[in-house]
Amino acid sequence: MSVIDAVAIGRNEGQRLVRCLDSLLVADFRQIVYVDSGSTDDSVAQAHARGVTVVPLDMSRPFTAARARNAGIAALVGPPADYIQFIDGDCILDPGWLPLASRFMAENPQAAVTCGRLREIAPDASLYNRLIDYEWNTPVGQVEACGGIALIRAEALHEADGFNPALIAGEEPELCLRLRRAGWYIWRLDAEMARHDAAMHRFGQWWRRTRRAGYSYALGAALHGRAPERHNIVQTRRALVWGLGIPLAAILGTIFVHPMLLALLLAWPLQVLRLWRRDGNLLRAVFTTLGKLPEALGVLEYRLKRLFGQQTELIEYK
Repeated sequence: MSVIDAVAIGRNEGQRLVRCLDSLLVADFRQIVYVDSGSTDDSVAQAHARGVTVVPLDMSRPFTAARARNAGIAALVGPPADYIQFIDGDCILDPGWLPLASRFMAENPQAAVTCGRLREIAPDASLYNRLIDYEWNTPVGQVEACGGIALIRAEALHEADGFNPALIAGEEPELCLRLRRAGWYIWRLDAEMARHDAAMHRFGQWWRRTRRAGYSYALGAALHGRAPERHNIVQTRRALVWGLGIPLAAILGTIFVHPMLLALLLAWPLQVLRLWRRDGNLLRAVFTTLGKLPEALGVLEYRLKRLFGQQTELIEYK
């Protein structure tokens, strides 16, 4: 029988963390570690009350989710587990996930990571929650990367030296890239895995989350942008072209060349129509196109920080 441990991370998740830990306690985990990143609510007390091992993250250094997950791995005791289930404190693990995912991993020894369908708890609470629910609906089968909620083979994780603690976002795709280089593969099962509570109700939250995505694209491209993977190169260029290049060309061209060049901005509604026709989802088409603005700002933020040797703290949206 497979030995499976769980690592949950969070900060000030309140009742979301309670629901998360309760969903882990009814599963067949050998041990559960909760890494707390400076919560000021009762998160630590709630975890202790449930008999969960609590690891306070050292907040004298810049916080990243990657650092928190690595701290959780280091806190696991006893002989190494076969697999480790990672989960965020705002998620609830589906009761049917662990038996199915661990069986898949046992039957597929080259699989380093397996993930399933992550859903929003309340997709109709806001259009932003609905957008995230669309985002979680990723292709099934062998894939290039997973998100932060996944079952990972402990052997592969230790070979890769865990998550890169320097990344403020995009640490999971970066880990998956290194695993694939080492000959492992990543698999997305057609199965329910967990429910996520984004609690995103304001435009500003969506903007910050999307800016963080742009930052992670640029950082990932700087780390692994060379051939053959060319990691995040396409995403970074797309953000810069649509979020910076076209608007600047239209505005500067109108000012210095001819007013008709303002028509370059028509590329945006045309792009919305193209994506709508392709995917059949107008809301997603609009926000995918609009999202190139904060993504471009995130790319520029990374490059400026790198130019001046500055560090960026975690870009949070909650």
